[in-house]
Amino acid sequence: MKRNIGLVLFLVVMFSLAMAVDPIKIGAVNPLGDITGNQSTKAMRLAVKEINDAGGVLGRPLELIVIDDEMNPAKGAAAIERLATVEKVDFFVGGMSSGVHLAQVPILKKYQKITVWAGGASHQIEIAMGPDADWYFHLHPWDYQQGEGYGIGWREIVQAYPNVDIKKIFLAYEEGAFGTDSYTAYLDLYELAKKGEGPWQGIMEEFAGASFKSAALGGGDYRAMLNQAKAFDPDLFVWAGYDADAIPIVAQAKEVDFTPDLLVGAPPGWPADFGKNPLAENVILYGMWAPTLNDVSPVAKHFYDAYVEMWDEEPVTYFAPLGYTNIYFLVEGIKKAGTMDKEAIISALRTIEYESPLGEVLKIEPSRIIPNQGFKYQKILQWQNGRQEVIWPIDLATATMAYPFTFGK
Repeated sequence: MKRNIGLVLFLVVMFSLAMAVDPIKIGAVNPLGDITGNQSTKAMRLAVKEINDAGGVLGRPLELIVIDDEMNPAKGAAAIERLATVEKVDFFVGGMSSGVHLAQVPILKKYQKITVWAGGASHQIEIAMGPDADWYFHLHPWDYQQGEGYGIGWREIVQAYPNVDIKKIFLAYEEGAFGTDSYTAYLDLYELAKKGEGPWQGIMEEFAGASFKSAALGGGDYRAMLNQAKAFDPDLFVWAGYDADAIPIVAQAKEVDFTPDLLVGAPPGWPADFGKNPLAENVILYGMWAPTLNDVSPVAKHFYDAYVEMWDEEPVTYFAPLGYTNIYFLVEGIKKAGTMDKEAIISALRTIEYESPLGEVLKIEPSRIIPNQGFKYQKILQWQNGRQEVIWPIDLATATMAYPFTFGK
């Protein structure tokens, strides 16, 4: 009898130990064939490794389960369904494409698991998500926040660089949700500027735009759009598309002899070797991070060095540190809550101030619709000698802006 009692106690202890080390499952959906999703996923795996090496969370290891959405909305939605029902994950993270994320919103609302989403800039997403999704945390700035931030940035740059003059702005935008909503946001800001209001007042006296089909979605000929821009003769030319558009847009701009004083690209990621291309010199880019932040941020330097050591490659897209932040921010919330209780974690995430490798502190505030928005603005950077230098914010600047733009040889 004593032997049986001992066996039962042994089994109970072993079962308890097994339960105690059950992993906390995090389900990620990323476009693995795109550099943004590829490097974001690698950065997530780095964060999970660091956290597990340090003992995990609440005495449990993390398990990251990744599904490739292939930049396909239907596959992105199916991935959320699979993670919820087959993999039975505890949390959702990841993402890049706005179009994909819009298709995922109904599935996310169906399960209402705590979601910390790194990507998706279209404000249509927060409209679809609605104001009551207290379990949804969005890290990337919305399109209208980005537009506001760029206006603030260019106004400060004009003040800091007396030789820079901005009056006419042209936006070239990919014809999907990301680009179209970016254009809509600019139109709203232009209406304010005409009234002498908003962040673009005084530097957006004229505005025009044209769409193009992204090379990432079967396009690649930008000449018609570039000739429209050339005829408008802007001081500031911005294109909003994907990394596949970067080299051909600049090459075709040179081909049609379109040389604006400020040539700006605003994709979520850039080709890994873009900075080595002579055409990259002095191209300006919008982004949330640059490797040169290592010079001014110890957190950024730790991330960069650890990423290179683990993957034997350099992170070149801001979705790498954003993916790293995606995991750490969620984990800090779980730690602060001290429990896996959903409401406790939601409350904790709303109060965290996480010093991120993007060179700024991440904290949650309401946006226009959703209660839990993270970062508000991007940064203004410039390719100089193969490096992404920070131009704005001025207090994080790593170089002086080269102006005006001229094509490299």
